[in-house]
Amino acid sequence: MLADAVVVIHATYVVFVVFGFAAILIGVVLGWEWVRGLCFRLSHLVAIALVCLEAVLGVMCPLTTLEDSLRARAGQARYPGDFVGYWAHRLIFYSAPPWMFTALYVAFTILVAAAFWLAPPKWSRRSAHSRRRLINHNG
Repeated sequence: MLADAVVVIHATYVVFVVFGFAAILIGVVLGWEWVRGLCFRLSHLVAIALVCLEAVLGVMCPLTTLEDSLRARAGQARYPGDFVGYWAHRLIFYSAPPWMFTALYVAFTILVAAAFWLAPPKWSRRSAHSRRRLINHNG
C-alpha cells in the first residue's frame, strides 16, 4: 500500500510538471495572474530541472527507488496490483530507450526555462517593496 502511495505521489509530480507547463502557456495568453506567481514558477522550473539533472547524470529517480524498495520488502512484483496504483504506474512508466527520455527531459526543461524567460513571473508587491528597501539601503 505504501508503494502505491509513492506511485500516486510520483504521478502527481508528473502531472504538476506537464500540466503546470500547459497552465503557464494558457494562463499567459488568458491573463491568469496565478501562473505568473514567483513561487509557482520557481517550483515548476525546479521540478523539471531535477528530472532533467537525474536523467543527464543517469541517476534513478528517488521515488522510483523508494517504490521498488517498498515493493521488494512487501514481497511484491515491481508493478502494482490495485486499481489506482496500476493506472498511476501505467501513466508514468513506459518502455523506451533511456536516451529518449533524457532527450525529452532536456527539451522539456529548455521549454520551461524559455517560458520562464519569455513570460517571466511577477514579483509580489511585498517582495518588490523588500527589494527596493534592500537596494536603497545598500546603494
